[in-house]
Amino acid sequence: MTNEQTSEILLEVDAISLSFGGVHALVDVSFDIRKGEVRSIIGPNGAGKSSMLNVINGFYHPQQGTITYQGQARKQMRPHDAAAGGIARTFQNIALFKGMSTLDNIMTGRNTHMSKSLFWQALHIGPARREEIEHREFVEHVIDFLEIQSIRKTPVGRLPYGLQKRVELGRALAAEPTLLLLDEPMAGMNLEEKEDMSRFILETNDEFGTTIALIEHDMGVVMDISDRVVVLDYGRKIAEGTPEEVRTNQDVIDAYLGVSHD
Repeated sequence: MTNEQTSEILLEVDAISLSFGGVHALVDVSFDIRKGEVRSIIGPNGAGKSSMLNVINGFYHPQQGTITYQGQARKQMRPHDAAAGGIARTFQNIALFKGMSTLDNIMTGRNTHMSKSLFWQALHIGPARREEIEHREFVEHVIDFLEIQSIRKTPVGRLPYGLQKRVELGRALAAEPTLLLLDEPMAGMNLEEKEDMSRFILETNDEFGTTIALIEHDMGVVMDISDRVVVLDYGRKIAEGTPEEVRTNQDVIDAYLGVSHD
């Protein structure tokens, strides 16, 4: 995790503000994500965490502020540009094709890497067939990495929740992301499933060199796997730093305990 590579800023959000009507989801939020790190975004329910991820990958367009990704500054990111630029995402609520197999779901993550036309893909011969074989080999590597060989042909709708979460991670990894956004990857998991997911996140960071930004409510997990943490509350940044710095920050303690100062 923390090493010399983390000195390079991969993504920076500067003074981002996002409103829906009269509701302020994000207010003047700024922080950066360094190349090669695990960066956690935490805060109580309704703090604006998922809205922040949606701004980063272009689902939401902020009214104010700038996003700088790989040195290119822009007022807003478009989902297509985010995907093409190497930003992949998992969701709070699992978004898989329930009737499709594990293998086919993970294959959909290769779409941004497929260059052959729909004509060749429909014929399933020649260049398109060779390309599919290459992509399938990469997907099989992801399946081996996530230790889900036994369910590769199982429709994901039949899988228990924890394995569906792992398949969704596999689909994101199939895109070979530079920046992986994980929205509560361990929500609803038991202790053993959380330990497995934590291990896969750290190994993804280590083996693939993937930069990771995640939202997670389990503070034990956050403190164990994060290089740096940023804390939001009511759409505003109230703290950031190392896990230990954040753990002992009085504003963070108050936000989680619901304490207010006079």
